[in-house]
Amino acid sequence: MIIEKHIKQIENLLNKEKIIKYELLQISFNIACVKFELSNKKKYIAKFCINLNKFFNPIRSEAKNLLYLNNLFSFFPKLINWNNEYLVIEYLTNDKNKPTETNSDFLKSVVEIHSVSNNLFGFDFSTQMGALEQLNDFEESWVKFYLNNRLIPIFELANKKNDMGKFINEKINHIFKNIQNFIPSNPKASLLHGDLWEGNILFRRNKFTGFIDPGSFFGHNEMEIAYLRWFNPSFIDSIFLEKYNNYIKLEKNYLDYEPIYQLYYALCNVALWDKSYIEETKKILIKLKI
Repeated sequence: MIIEKHIKQIENLLNKEKIIKYELLQISFNIACVKFELSNKKKYIAKFCINLNKFFNPIRSEAKNLLYLNNLFSFFPKLINWNNEYLVIEYLTNDKNKPTETNSDFLKSVVEIHSVSNNLFGFDFSTQMGALEQLNDFEESWVKFYLNNRLIPIFELANKKNDMGKFINEKINHIFKNIQNFIPSNPKASLLHGDLWEGNILFRRNKFTGFIDPGSFFGHNEMEIAYLRWFNPSFIDSIFLEKYNNYIKLEKNYLDYEPIYQLYYALCNVALWDKSYIEETKKILIKLKI
């Protein structure tokens, strides 16, 4: 891909300041991520779609998401400017050094996000999980929101891409019919990052520097905790739940239904990646003992 043809468009978002150095960091799910430097030595990140999707624009979605989050928190990259094709954000320093135990600044930042609440579950617009559009139609009921905006759409998409077989289909259809027996019916609607896995949590020299790539919505905070524990990065240690529980109380039977939330993320990975996550989906369903 020729990055040069996009540089002019990015400079237009910076009042035509000249980019003196740039580096393509990655192309992931049709989105290019470029790190660049201006003559004043300031560094930024630019994102743009290789091919625009007429049904869902992840650039616009992330820009609107960051506008919302920038008004609340200091640990997301600041949105510098954007249009429907490009966005420019602050560059957050980071490296590959991750702490080997729960980092207190990271934990407190997660708690700070989850402490923002709402009367309804959902969000004002669709957000994203990787390349997937997350529907956020508002619901008073968490059970209805999780079923209709998360589990059913992602299962249909994942099953269309990879036939997951009789065992998974039967178990998940059982969950659909009995979802009210698996998850709390009326938790608080808490703000979530929405895609809180290791790659979106930044550290430099073992110090927390911020979060990237949000896909926010108001949901059950324990869904996000389940996702963190499923990926099990080094900085989620054995007493992470105890530490989190000191700030926000988890349901006493949380571990019993934790797999039902991890199921959504496993299905997302089936839809985004490949069949290797089908076995992970089976393991999660076996944990539920249904």
